[in-house]
Amino acid sequence: MKLSAFFIILLIFGYLPNAQAQTLDAPTAPTGEAKDIPFIEILEAASQLRDNGLATNRLLEGGIFSINVRHIQGAETALQHGNITEVWVVREGIAVLSTGGRILDPQAGSGPGDFRGSAIEGGVERTIKAGDLVYIPPGVPHGIKETESIVYLNIRFELRETD
Repeated sequence: MKLSAFFIILLIFGYLPNAQAQTLDAPTAPTGEAKDIPFIEILEAASQLRDNGLATNRLLEGGIFSINVRHIQGAETALQHGNITEVWVVREGIAVLSTGGRILDPQAGSGPGDFRGSAIEGGVERTIKAGDLVYIPPGVPHGIKETESIVYLNIRFELRETD
Protein backbone atom coordinates (compact mmCIF):
# COMPACT_ATOMS: atom_id res chain seq x y z
CA MET A 1 0.00 0.00 0.00
CA LYS A 2 2.73 2.48 0.93
CA LEU A 3 4.53 1.83 -2.38
CA SER A 4 1.27 2.31 -4.29
CA ALA A 5 0.79 5.74 -2.75
CA PHE A 6 4.41 6.57 -3.57
CA PHE A 7 3.96 5.72 -7.26
CA ILE A 8 0.62 7.54 -7.47
CA ILE A 9 2.32 10.69 -6.20
CA LEU A 10 5.12 10.21 -8.73
CA LEU A 11 2.64 9.77 -11.56
CA ILE A 12 0.65 12.84 -10.56
CA PHE A 13 3.69 15.09 -10.38
CA GLY A 14 5.52 13.44 -13.25
CA TYR A 15 2.81 14.31 -15.72
CA LEU A 16 2.18 17.91 -14.76
CA PRO A 17 3.15 20.45 -17.47
CA ASN A 18 6.50 21.01 -17.77
CA ALA A 19 18.79 32.40 2.04
CA GLN A 20 18.35 28.76 1.12
CA ALA A 21 18.07 26.68 4.29
CA GLN A 22 14.64 27.98 5.28
CA THR A 23 11.39 26.08 4.76
CA LEU A 24 7.89 27.51 4.70
CA ASP A 25 5.33 25.67 6.86
CA ALA A 26 2.90 23.23 5.28
CA PRO A 27 -0.53 21.82 5.94
CA THR A 28 -0.71 18.36 7.48
CA ALA A 29 -1.54 15.58 5.03
CA PRO A 30 -5.07 14.24 5.46
CA THR A 31 -5.41 10.60 6.47
CA GLY A 32 -8.98 9.82 5.48
CA GLU A 33 -9.19 11.45 2.06
CA ALA A 34 -7.15 12.34 -1.00
CA LYS A 35 -5.48 15.72 -1.38
CA ASP A 36 -5.10 17.49 -4.71
CA ILE A 37 -2.43 20.12 -5.26
CA PRO A 38 -3.34 22.06 -8.42
CA PHE A 39 -0.48 22.98 -10.74
CA ILE A 40 -1.13 26.69 -10.12
CA GLU A 41 -0.32 26.15 -6.42
CA ILE A 42 3.00 24.57 -7.36
CA LEU A 43 3.79 27.55 -9.61
CA GLU A 44 2.82 29.96 -6.82
CA ALA A 45 5.01 28.07 -4.33
CA ALA A 46 8.01 28.35 -6.66
CA SER A 47 7.32 32.06 -7.16
CA GLN A 48 7.17 32.59 -3.37
CA LEU A 49 10.57 30.98 -3.02
CA ARG A 50 12.12 33.24 -5.64
CA ASP A 51 10.49 36.37 -4.20
CA ASN A 52 11.57 35.61 -0.61
CA GLY A 53 15.03 34.16 -1.25
CA LEU A 54 14.04 30.79 0.22
CA ALA A 55 14.98 27.30 -0.94
CA THR A 56 12.06 25.12 0.22
CA ASN A 57 8.29 25.45 0.36
CA ARG A 58 6.67 22.42 1.98
CA LEU A 59 3.34 21.74 0.28
CA LEU A 60 2.29 18.82 2.47
CA GLU A 61 3.61 17.34 5.72
CA GLY A 62 2.84 13.72 6.47
CA GLY A 63 5.14 12.84 9.35
CA ILE A 64 7.16 10.14 7.61
CA PHE A 65 6.90 11.91 4.24
CA SER A 66 6.74 15.42 2.86
CA ILE A 67 6.12 17.02 -0.52
CA ASN A 68 8.14 20.15 -1.21
CA VAL A 69 8.92 22.64 -3.95
CA ARG A 70 12.61 23.62 -4.00
CA HIS A 71 14.33 26.51 -5.74
CA ILE A 72 18.13 26.59 -5.80
CA GLN A 73 20.39 29.30 -7.21
CA GLY A 74 24.15 28.88 -7.29
CA ALA A 75 24.99 25.78 -5.27
CA GLU A 76 23.73 24.02 -2.17
CA THR A 77 25.42 22.28 0.72
CA ALA A 78 26.38 18.66 0.13
CA LEU A 79 23.90 16.48 2.04
CA GLN A 80 23.48 12.87 3.10
CA HIS A 81 20.35 11.50 4.79
CA GLY A 82 20.56 8.44 7.01
CA ASN A 83 16.98 7.26 6.61
CA ILE A 84 15.37 9.54 4.01
CA THR A 85 14.67 8.61 0.40
CA GLU A 86 14.24 11.56 -1.95
CA VAL A 87 12.56 11.71 -5.34
CA TRP A 88 13.04 14.86 -7.38
CA VAL A 89 10.91 15.88 -10.36
CA VAL A 90 12.63 18.78 -12.11
CA ARG A 91 10.09 21.40 -13.20
CA GLU A 92 12.32 24.14 -14.66
CA GLY A 93 15.94 25.11 -15.07
CA ILE A 94 19.20 23.21 -15.44
CA ALA A 95 21.75 22.20 -12.80
CA VAL A 96 24.82 20.08 -12.25
CA LEU A 97 23.91 17.43 -9.67
CA SER A 98 26.57 15.46 -7.81
CA THR A 99 25.71 12.15 -6.11
CA GLY A 100 27.69 9.37 -4.47
CA GLY A 101 31.30 9.63 -3.38
CA ARG A 102 31.93 11.11 0.05
CA ILE A 103 31.11 14.37 1.80
CA LEU A 104 34.06 16.64 2.57
CA ASP A 105 34.23 18.33 5.98
CA PRO A 106 31.20 16.35 7.25
CA GLN A 107 29.14 17.77 10.08
CA ALA A 108 26.36 15.82 11.78
CA GLY A 109 22.84 16.78 10.77
CA SER A 110 19.62 16.65 12.75
CA GLY A 111 18.84 12.94 12.28
CA PRO A 112 20.73 9.66 12.59
CA GLY A 113 23.12 9.27 9.67
CA ASP A 114 22.46 12.81 8.42
CA PHE A 115 25.49 14.84 7.33
CA ARG A 116 26.22 18.07 5.54
CA GLY A 117 29.54 19.23 4.18
CA SER A 118 31.46 21.60 1.97
CA ALA A 119 31.47 19.43 -1.17
CA ILE A 120 31.32 15.91 -2.58
CA GLU A 121 34.50 14.11 -3.57
CA GLY A 122 34.45 11.22 -6.03
CA GLY A 123 30.76 11.58 -6.86
CA VAL A 124 29.04 11.25 -10.21
CA GLU A 125 28.22 14.62 -11.79
CA ARG A 126 25.59 15.08 -14.44
CA THR A 127 23.26 17.75 -15.79
CA ILE A 128 19.61 17.57 -14.77
CA LYS A 129 16.85 19.58 -16.45
CA ALA A 130 13.09 20.05 -16.67
CA GLY A 131 11.30 16.72 -16.99
CA ASP A 132 14.04 14.65 -15.32
CA LEU A 133 13.32 12.44 -12.32
CA VAL A 134 16.05 11.74 -9.75
CA TYR A 135 15.92 9.00 -7.09
CA ILE A 136 18.29 9.36 -4.09
CA PRO A 137 18.24 6.51 -1.55
CA PRO A 138 19.31 6.88 2.10
CA GLY A 139 23.05 7.18 2.67
CA VAL A 140 23.89 8.64 -0.75
CA PRO A 141 25.64 12.04 -0.68
CA HIS A 142 23.99 14.54 -3.02
CA GLY A 143 23.86 18.21 -3.87
CA ILE A 144 23.38 20.77 -6.59
CA LYS A 145 26.94 21.73 -7.52
CA GLU A 146 25.96 24.66 -9.72
CA THR A 147 22.93 26.25 -11.32
CA GLU A 148 21.66 29.64 -12.38
CA SER A 149 18.25 28.50 -11.17
CA ILE A 150 16.42 25.20 -10.80
CA VAL A 151 12.95 24.37 -9.46
CA TYR A 152 12.02 20.81 -8.55
CA LEU A 153 9.43 18.87 -6.60
CA ASN A 154 11.14 17.10 -3.70
CA ILE A 155 9.20 14.11 -2.36
CA ARG A 156 10.79 12.70 0.80
CA PHE A 157 10.02 9.40 2.52
CA GLU A 158 11.45 8.27 5.83
CA LEU A 159 12.74 4.71 5.93
CA ARG A 160 11.28 2.85 8.91
CA GLU A 161 12.75 -0.16 10.68
CA THR A 162 10.07 -2.40 9.11
CA ASP A 163 10.91 -1.33 5.51
